[in-house]
Amino acid sequence: MIPRELIDTAEVPGGLPLKLYRRGNDYMITLERNELMSSRMSGSEAALGTMACEHLGSRPAPRLLVGGYGMGFTLRAVLAKLGADATIVVAELVPKIIAWARGPMAALADGCLDDPRVEVVLGDVGAAIETASADYDAILLDVDNGPDGLTRQANDGLYTARGLASAKVALKSGGILAIWSAAPDPAFSRRLTQAGFDTEEVRVRARDNGKGPTHTIWFARRS
Repeated sequence: MIPRELIDTAEVPGGLPLKLYRRGNDYMITLERNELMSSRMSGSEAALGTMACEHLGSRPAPRLLVGGYGMGFTLRAVLAKLGADATIVVAELVPKIIAWARGPMAALADGCLDDPRVEVVLGDVGAAIETASADYDAILLDVDNGPDGLTRQANDGLYTARGLASAKVALKSGGILAIWSAAPDPAFSRRLTQAGFDTEEVRVRARDNGKGPTHTIWFARRS
């Protein structure tokens, strides 16, 4: 068996540290004993980007907010779907996540952060949402483990009634709030409805070959 090699550790503001491992050509980012993401399981993260763009439909010069970067699967999927007039703002709280994408995982990133359509903001995506007003055609959240977070308690605020109200204000009319989660969350589904979103809940396999664990994605439209 190929051994797992620790590449680096990243401090998370207000949370526990993340560790980047490599095993052969595969990369893993872990929190304590939990594997948060892996280059072997990109299917549901890519689906978040692809399906959000499909729900959004055709809009001139769309502006999207993606939080956070992770391993870039969602960002690359969005770039593949949108035209040259799009703008994608990537909000990433942990600077080393971006450093890893430009360093040891540069081949995996495939230059997506240098695409002229991409703006990288080092900071909390929640702050970016709270300061926006009808700024975005879509907001895509793959933060922590979904509504039932692991990494940082402050992330939970994104999924509260107040956080959803802020997201609604940040979206343009008919805009899409797309949220990735490791598991279903009926209470969160109810909060989306109570916040006034028209919501579709989708199950997606973790691997791009249709195998692996099943993850949940909500697509909530501001009506």
